[in-house]
Amino acid sequence: MPKYNPKIDKVLQTLRDMYPGVKPSLNFSNPYQTLVATILSAQSTDKQVNKVTPAVFRDFPTVYDMANTTPEILYPYVKSCGFKSKASNLVMTAKIIVEEFDGEVPRTYEEIMTLPGVGIKTADVVLSHAFGVPAIAVDTHVFRVSNRLKLADANTVEKTREQLMENIPKEEWSSMHLKIIHHGRELCKARNPLCSSCALKDICPHYLENNGGN
Repeated sequence: MPKYNPKIDKVLQTLRDMYPGVKPSLNFSNPYQTLVATILSAQSTDKQVNKVTPAVFRDFPTVYDMANTTPEILYPYVKSCGFKSKASNLVMTAKIIVEEFDGEVPRTYEEIMTLPGVGIKTADVVLSHAFGVPAIAVDTHVFRVSNRLKLADANTVEKTREQLMENIPKEEWSSMHLKIIHHGRELCKARNPLCSSCALKDICPHYLENNGGN
């Protein structure tokens, strides 16, 4: 259990109250779809990924279908999500899953991070949402919001992740990660945070620092 910190505890409780039933914004229904959608979401928006994946999952419904296609065939489906390398990574990843993992998406960090296009953030998302492994994926929203709220006090993604894992109860890593993301999208925006509408403003160090403590 994290060491009790009344300020952090109050922030966490307020986030629980604000976002009691928040769900992942990416659309998926099994581990294979979770992996594909998460790889596509890197440096793209979940909204854009959700526009792309229905056709991808229709025409490549299993990891075996993905393994049997080519990057050239797949790329037109996913090009609106950015880098051409995503198509190559998805096909290579599917081939590895079929050849080395009997067609099953790996369930451990050590194994899943051997797949092309999968770093720690993608691994955290997939293991959390597909297999229920406690994890905190630090995207731009989580990095910004958690440091503004002083759930972390770090200047790198890696240190932010470490501190969040220390400060948030392990059984809440996955759910709180979603609440923080949602807060970043809805209110605690990068350029123009909607502080006047935020239930956290009276205990938010960033808000208090920038508003004279009032």
